[in-house]
Amino acid sequence: MRLDRFLANLPHCSHRQARLLLASGRVLVNGKTICDGTHDIRVFDCIDLDGQVLQAGKPARFFMLNKPAGCVSATADPQHPTVLDLLNEPDKEELHIAGRLDFNTTGLMIITNDGLWSRRLTQPESLLGKTYLVETEDPIDPICIEHFARGLYFRFENLTTLPAQLELLGPRQAHLTLHEGRYHQVKRMFGHFRNKVTALHRERMGPLRLDPTLAPGQYRSLTDSEIAQI
Repeated sequence: MRLDRFLANLPHCSHRQARLLLASGRVLVNGKTICDGTHDIRVFDCIDLDGQVLQAGKPARFFMLNKPAGCVSATADPQHPTVLDLLNEPDKEELHIAGRLDFNTTGLMIITNDGLWSRRLTQPESLLGKTYLVETEDPIDPICIEHFARGLYFRFENLTTLPAQLELLGPRQAHLTLHEGRYHQVKRMFGHFRNKVTALHRERMGPLRLDPTLAPGQYRSLTDSEIAQI
């Protein structure tokens, strides 16, 4: 919401009065005087008027989780444990998942209450690749490298995947970097070549890498430097 609109929504404050308050330098956002009414504010911002707190601001929260297999990427599920069940945090119902993983896919998962931040991390327009360690039932045909880089046509959605980077690590193991998150995309890409994915583990999302000290099911808060990278 724009700051002038926030002020105008206060009791007994008109749009004209809001503009006057801003012009006189009486409004602080996170401790800084803001005179621009178009300044965007969020629930995380602290807003003061003449020393009176109008909005205390919520703390933004960011967690890195090593998702285990057999866990649902959802906030609630009637049959299976969810990733939020693994968190021992207050008000965790306010959190959401930035980039879901399939039921048996493991690895890096980011959980936060900051929607704008998580969209920057996950939207294809951000060009932040997601890297997976892939294991397959049969040897991986090197021709996949070229086809994945060009993009594969998915008939069901009538679309072509964005270019993806495949790095072979062994006969049945590779790193695959995607720049989007289609439904069962990795399995379907290898399935195009009649090769079954037997294990899938996300190692990286953009600049964020899974902390190697986190065992499956464990999590930690992101550091300030990790948050600032997105």
